[in-house]
This record gives sequence, structure tokens and C-alpha cells, in this order.
Amino acid sequence: MIPPSILAILNRVKSGSMPVEEAAAAIAGSCELDLGFARLDTDRPRRRGASEVIYGPGKTSEQIVSILRAMREAGQNGFVTRVSTDQAAVVLKAIPEAAHHEQARAITLDSAPLPEPGGLVVVASAGTSDMPVAEEAALTAERMGARVERVYDVGVAGLHRTMKHLDLFRKANAVVVVAGMEGALPSVIGGLIDTPVIGVPTSVGYGTNLAGFTPLMAMLNSCASGITVVNIDNGFGAGFAAALINRVNAE
Repeated sequence: MIPPSILAILNRVKSGSMPVEEAAAAIAGSCELDLGFARLDTDRPRRRGASEVIYGPGKTSEQIVSILRAMREAGQNGFVTRVSTDQAAVVLKAIPEAAHHEQARAITLDSAPLPEPGGLVVVASAGTSDMPVAEEAALTAERMGARVERVYDVGVAGLHRTMKHLDLFRKANAVVVVAGMEGALPSVIGGLIDTPVIGVPTSVGYGTNLAGFTPLMAMLNSCASGITVVNIDNGFGAGFAAALINRVNAE
């Protein structure tokens, strides 16, 4: 979809009221909002089908507020990941319309309708401690138009819990599997279904979990064919990929 601002520029060129060189400069400027400390990519919805997502750590609460306000003025939905409770408190005080998704550690501020939910993405977690990463994946996929089902605490310590949900996994267009400890759950699920599986290693576990490196290595070395693996604790990346797969299959 071509943004209204660019359509207006093109119509001026068509009518002869704007030279081509001036239009080219205006279009280039309309693809970016320069806030001084950040350059917002406002052309991303056209290229990727979703607005730019903001990574919260390393930014001040005031910077996040400024970014969300700028995105709202541009008519784009705001989505900030990995926010702390302190950051969320400041943002919600400044922008009461924003929503804090505490479990997913995210803030959203919507200025445009979200896509109608379609298809099916299943997000599974091995344990309750993996839920923050799983919720980040689920929220991301939902905001990109996927219908999401959550299946939590179905790790390999009790395989009967996993087996109960096989029919649901098989109906999905993509399954995100979030696991810490030894990271075995994606291999188990991936060996039982013909659906794309995206493994997400988490930093949940005792010492030899090595802050997520143990499940990362386990998933990368999975003997279940076709498993895709994202980085440690990267629920956002997994949810985004699952939503893209879902979008193709739901059309």
C-alpha cells in the first residue's frame, strides 16, 4: 500500500505542480522521521507489512515516549520490546493510551487497525519460566495478523503433556517452540509433525545452561529435519518469522 503522503507527492508531479527532482527529495524525506537520537523508518509497513519495532533496552524512558508519539503522528502502530517495569511506568504516565503487556515485557500504542487474525500459529513453551519469551513471540505474531494458540508448560519432563496437543500442532502453519534447560522440546515436536518449527532457546536453567548456549547448541544440532533456530531469548524474531510463514500459507 502506498502511503497517502507519497500519493500526494505523485499527484502533484502528475499535475505538473512539482518538479521530478523536488518530488524525489520529498519522497526520500517522507520515508524517515529524524528525531535526532533515532531515525524512524516510516516506509517499513510498505516494504515489510509491519511498522518498525523498537528495542527498549539502552533507551531512556523519555526516548521511548518520543518515538511512540512520533509513530502515532505518522499514523503507525508502536511496538516496544523488552521494556522494564520502570520504563513502562514512565511511558504509561506520559501516554495513558499505551498498553503494557507485562508478561511479554512490551508496550504497544495503536493508531491504526491491526490486521484481522487469520491462519494459525502455535506458541509452545517447555516450562512456565519460559513464558516471557513465549509471550513476546505470541504478541508479535498476533500483531502481524496471525491467530495464535498458546500451549505452555509441555516440556520433555512429561511427554504426555506434549502428546495431548499434537493435533493442534499439526493444524498450525508454524509452531514456535520455546525451551531452556537442555532445549530438547523443538526436536521432539519437530520429529512428530510436518509443520515448520521455529526453536527459541532461552536463558532459563541451572549453571550448565550457560545463559542459553546449551539449548542453542542443542537446537542447532537437532536430528529432527527442518527446524529453524533463532537467537537466545529472541521471542520477537521467532514470532515475526512464524507470522510471515503463516501469512503465506493463509492466503
